[in-house]
Amino acid sequence: MKLRLEFEIIGLIYTPFETKEGMPIQSCYSNEKGRIGIFPEYSAGLKDLDNFSHVYLIYFFHKAQEKKLTVHPYLDSNPRGIFSTRAPIRPNPIGISIVKLENIDHSKAKLWVEGVDMLNKTPLLDIKPYVPHFDHRDATTGWISKSNYKITDSHISDDRF
Repeated sequence: MKLRLEFEIIGLIYTPFETKEGMPIQSCYSNEKGRIGIFPEYSAGLKDLDNFSHVYLIYFFHKAQEKKLTVHPYLDSNPRGIFSTRAPIRPNPIGISIVKLENIDHSKAKLWVEGVDMLNKTPLLDIKPYVPHFDHRDATTGWISKSNYKITDSHISDDRF
């Protein structure tokens, strides 16, 4: 069953990354700063966000040009199912990152964040506050726990996606 959905872009995420090569593969590996411009018609939605330290950014992988169901992820050399990875070439190219919220200018509908791991001018679909009480889970990490890579290592992207 195919169902078409429409999303409205609420703003753009500005980052120092013009190409995917050399970009952090996850926001936890990034100290890079970014800016978010919220379109005027959505600026009222920023009310009460000021005192959160972190937010989820939900965005569209606007440069993903293909869709694959198996990929060779950054943390492994074996092919893996797309839904067990965070690769951008998904059937629905939607990304999610947790970033540190540094400042909000309500009059200009701009946010400054740290920990960006997306390309410059990435279309933003939504912002949600990170709430440790709701969001923290004791979790297992599937194939990643058996990978030769250490999840605490710093990783940057290459040309595979």
